[in-house]
This record gives sequence, structure tokens and C-alpha cells, in this order.
Amino acid sequence: VMPDWDTAVYGVGVRDVHPGEDKYFKDNPHVAGMAAEDNKIILNPYSKLSEKEKQAVMMNEAARVHMRQGMIDAPRYDLSPEQGKAFANYSKSIEDQRQTIAARILSGDPSALQPTPDQLEYVGKLRQFMGVK
Repeated sequence: VMPDWDTAVYGVGVRDVHPGEDKYFKDNPHVAGMAAEDNKIILNPYSKLSEKEKQAVMMNEAARVHMRQGMIDAPRYDLSPEQGKAFANYSKSIEDQRQTIAARILSGDPSALQPTPDQLEYVGKLRQFMGVK
């Protein structure tokens, strides 16, 4: 097992994957990374992302950790009807859906779909909190 990276992205640690996570990533190469249960960022070693794309994934996952830990108030906005359909199978939890959309808007991921004014307002606060330019 590789030692944890001595790095942090937007105040959140990044570490190498553990064996169970490695199997998950190997079986799910479309998943670029995640905020692990220990609130560290892990990246899929089997992903073919560019360095720039990896940076966006790490920003996204760092935002998830900050929201999950309550370091910034969790988003409370409504999803657009399109987002509701698109994220219905992502998670049964509306909180997960809201956090995912906020993190994706922040990192410029188009899969967040068209953000609402409330979502953009929240992401503005998140961007400021994290010091994202």
C-alpha cells in the first residue's frame, strides 16, 4: 500500500486508494474520483483523465467534503425538473443530489445541467469559502 499523499486540495487531504476502493475503481472506470468515507479525496488510478480534468475532480470532491462536514451550510435549493430527472438514480438522498450539483457547477462539470439562480448563488458562496478563483 502506498503511503497517503502529503497534499491537500482546498484544505482536504488526498490519499492513495485502499484495496476495496481499488476494486471498485477497476470495476467502474467511469468514476473519476470520490470523497472517501474518511473525508479524503481519492482518484481512480484507472481513469484516463488529463491532469486538468483530475484537478477539476479534486476541486469537486473537496467541495463535497466541506459540505458533508458542515464547514459551509449545506445547499437547500430546489433542483430544476431536468436535474431531478438526471439525478434521480444518482442517490435517493436529495442532500447528496444537491451537494453533487453544487460541486459539479463549481468545477465546471456540464453534467450539473443548467444551474438555477439559487444554485449559482450557493456556488458563489462555496467558491468564496474554498478560495476558488
